[in-house]
Amino acid sequence: MIEKITYPCEGTCSQQVEIELEDGIIRRAAFLGGCHGNTQGIAALVCGMKAEDAIARLKGIDCRGRGTSCPDQLARALEKALG
Repeated sequence: MIEKITYPCEGTCSQQVEIELEDGIIRRAAFLGGCHGNTQGIAALVCGMKAEDAIARLKGIDCRGRGTSCPDQLARALEKALG
């Protein structure tokens, strides 16, 4: 069963991230807003990846001293989804 997650981003140019998870695997990720090429690239790279692996790679990435970034927000959304 595919779980659909919509996560409101905080502290980034992107407003939200939408994720589809199936058995802990990221099937789709898309950002609303943000640097279009970068967010498309992040989304493409994580598709097919285990959510835990994506969290380990993306959590804590900082953008210009904001304390977060689009990749970090994706990691936070995945953590929330995995509960």
